[in-house]
Amino acid sequence: MNAIVREFEKSQILRKEVPFKIGDTVRVQVRIKEGEKERLQVFEGLVTAMKGTLAQMHFTVRKISYGVGVEKTFLLQSPLLKEIKVVRSGKVRRAKLYFLRAKLSKKDTRIEEKKKNVKGGSAVPMTGAAPTAEDLTPQLAPEEKPETKPETKAEAEAPKA
Repeated sequence: MNAIVREFEKSQILRKEVPFKIGDTVRVQVRIKEGEKERLQVFEGLVTAMKGTLAQMHFTVRKISYGVGVEKTFLLQSPLLKEIKVVRSGKVRRAKLYFLRAKLSKKDTRIEEKKKNVKGGSAVPMTGAAPTAEDLTPQLAPEEKPETKPETKAEAEAPKA
């Protein structure tokens, strides 16, 4: 690609990062101009594909409206997009979700939701065996650790500061 074209594309970028991934359910607010009036129209659906880079990146959102599948492709850097909000994060293992076109009901096109990391609490390993006593004991903070026995005689004889 020509260096001049690349420089021009960089100047046209409105959104530096993509706030969503494929499999996420997003709510896109689009400005629609009708005559002299301007209004916002919301399109909520599942992100099925993303293509392109920089100023040419576009994404496809699919929803089922009154039993009919509707897909819309949006240019990510378009000034007509007011807001893109992630409603749910989906867990998918594909780059393109075109297989959802064959599914006709909303229930069939449901994507499993991504688990969020929960801070706090102790993590118990998810294995086939029952958790041991070590797994279930609470982790102590660094200042609450019990005293340990010195491993060498030199460490035992050294004065404690």
